[in-house]
Amino acid sequence: MLWKKTTIVCIGLAMLVLPLSEWTNIKPVQGFSNQVIQQGATGDDVIELQSRLQYLGFYNGEIDGVFGWGTYWAVRNFQYEFGLEIDGLVGQEVKNKLIKASKYDEGFVKEQIRQGNDFTYYGGTPKQQQTSKKGQKAPQQQQQQAQPQEPTAVNVPSGFSQNDIQLMANAVYGEARGEPYVGQVAVAAVILNRVSSASFPNTVSGVIFEPRAFTAVADGQIWLEPNDQARDAVLDAINGWDPSGQAIYYFNPNTATSSWIWGRPQIKQIGKHIFCK
Repeated sequence: MLWKKTTIVCIGLAMLVLPLSEWTNIKPVQGFSNQVIQQGATGDDVIELQSRLQYLGFYNGEIDGVFGWGTYWAVRNFQYEFGLEIDGLVGQEVKNKLIKASKYDEGFVKEQIRQGNDFTYYGGTPKQQQTSKKGQKAPQQQQQQAQPQEPTAVNVPSGFSQNDIQLMANAVYGEARGEPYVGQVAVAAVILNRVSSASFPNTVSGVIFEPRAFTAVADGQIWLEPNDQARDAVLDAINGWDPSGQAIYYFNPNTATSSWIWGRPQIKQIGKHIFCK
């Protein structure tokens, strides 16, 4: 279910170091070390941090193990979109969220770094399509030795990664798996309409993980494994089917608790959801 977009006031560049006691009450997770990672840090923790942020689409820079400004702002954007304190520090709570939301193939990432390969470790993209020697395509022999290539969705317009499709399928399944197929396509279309709107984040991950935007994110159902129908609904929406009527909000009238959403101009009802402008 979608609610009114919230805004925040950007925090200055000053970095606040939290007392150790602030972190001790948070259960550690596997992955990373126990240190709080912050700007200026280097090493394996930063490589994992950059890889996970890149997997989710927050970081597009080089995975070099150096926590510079690009990594700092990627962390802040991640914190904002996951409803965390926005301070640019990577403590246990941030690590918990990163590990739950992303995957990290340490062997693959470090092998590409060791070989001096240019690559983008972006979730869901076949790995042998990502790696290359600086400025060159990967040799055919290298691709044959890589892991079996994952199928690439057909008829998907440029600009959407496999990770975008996966995230949208997760959102559709978490929000609308009991709805008719046309209603699932409509939910996917609302996500895309928000991406296209100047009033919302301009990435799929930004829209889906915007604080308080989706019930499925708030209650954890976003992490349920989507079925093929949810993925097909996403592909239909990406390819131009918008049964929502260009809606940017929707809600279930039987469970909605916000009086604000009832005031939005309504377009139509599909299944249990009312779609609004």
